[in-house]
Amino acid sequence: MSETLTPGRGLFRERDFYLAEFRGRTLALALPSDCPLSGEERAVVEGVLADLRENRTPVVLMTDDAALARELSPGPVVERNDVDRLGETWRALQRGGRAVLLAPGNEEGMAAFCRRVVLEARVAKVVWLGEGGLLRLPDGRRRSLVPLASIEERAREAETTADGKATATLLREFERMIRGSASSVSACLPGGLADELFTYAGSGTFYAREGYTEVRDLGLDDFDAAEALIEYGMQEGYLLERGPAEIERALTNGIGAFIEGRYLAGICALLPHADDGAGEIASLYAMTRFVGEGVGVHLVRAAIESARARGMNYVFACTTSDRVEAFFERLDFKRVESDALPETKWKGYDEERRREARCLRFDLS
Repeated sequence: MSETLTPGRGLFRERDFYLAEFRGRTLALALPSDCPLSGEERAVVEGVLADLRENRTPVVLMTDDAALARELSPGPVVERNDVDRLGETWRALQRGGRAVLLAPGNEEGMAAFCRRVVLEARVAKVVWLGEGGLLRLPDGRRRSLVPLASIEERAREAETTADGKATATLLREFERMIRGSASSVSACLPGGLADELFTYAGSGTFYAREGYTEVRDLGLDDFDAAEALIEYGMQEGYLLERGPAEIERALTNGIGAFIEGRYLAGICALLPHADDGAGEIASLYAMTRFVGEGVGVHLVRAAIESARARGMNYVFACTTSDRVEAFFERLDFKRVESDALPETKWKGYDEERRREARCLRFDLS
């Protein structure tokens, strides 16, 4: 999903949301020579660079490929390897919004060069293009998120594989960048650069200073992004279709999981059924790139604590999905019959759908 209609606010676009986050903040992009660009991949990279320039996002592009450096530079390539490099970089950014730095051909290596530039310039956002930092889970899916505290563990895992020494070295350089100035490092393939930077789903592995820095009630300024997630969940078939009034109720009673204190990683709603002293967990959805990273657990636990603080007797959830049912059962929800839930839940509810629903309840007393 790239856009959704937001009543009263016009069109909400993921791309616009992320461009607003990047505006005025320098982004470092590393393009090592061992990641050659196909024609299609080059078009993606050049398109992203054009978007960032139009967005007034300064870009420091680092490479150890001299020919590529000159092709991608809007002005002179910064080649000097002394204290003047930072001043030259600043002047290049002033002239064209992009500075291209050529890594010296010595034993330092591209990853160490990138780390040194990032720390000298105190850059907050870094993107590394190539396979090295793009990690996989045991089942072959990409690993979406690696918090700072887990990077060394991932590096040691890489060292146990046949060709993992270079990956381990790269991950440790990522760790040094994040411990220094970078709030995050993304690693992705060149063809996925636009998706990694400008979409909820992402395309690579995201290394962050912290994991889920905050789980809290949604505020008005969060509603646009939260509605977009609900729309996305409905389009993917994970959430039931909801009309505007139902979405507004979910947002009003919504809880969000935020990464880096800013990026909405997932949402759920705790809908009150006051006459029964119950709360319904609804619209539970995690951003695609954070599926499997524990966002849903954080949200449900926060909903349970909120319900307990509000004096509710129990919380419940309904689903037709085996996977979702198993998720709630892992959190000690018990399967119950539909008549063990508030009758207000079933008002106007389709009877066939009610028969198909798996009802799960967590008692707070």
